[in-house]
Amino acid sequence: MYIDADTIIKAASLLGAIGALVAAIVSVYKVIESNKKQSEFINTIQEEQTLICYGLRGALQGLVEQGCNGPCKDALDKLNKHLNKNAHPHIKED
Repeated sequence: MYIDADTIIKAASLLGAIGALVAAIVSVYKVIESNKKQSEFINTIQEEQTLICYGLRGALQGLVEQGCNGPCKDALDKLNKHLNKNAHPHIKED
């Protein structure tokens, strides 16, 4: 078998194409893994924010029950509206 320049060029182009395909597959895999990690991190943050909101709601409710109206009552109303709106995103607001 005789190896000429054309055979070498074809082999090099085949290796280059295979290398590019492998690199693309690895890149897609890395993006998918990164998205999974980000989704898990976002879920953790959302759980933490939910606990903070409910704690804040409890504190504001306690203040309103103690007679601290005005800004406390306004903040509690806004927080309740926000929590209800996020709990029911399928309901459109007028």
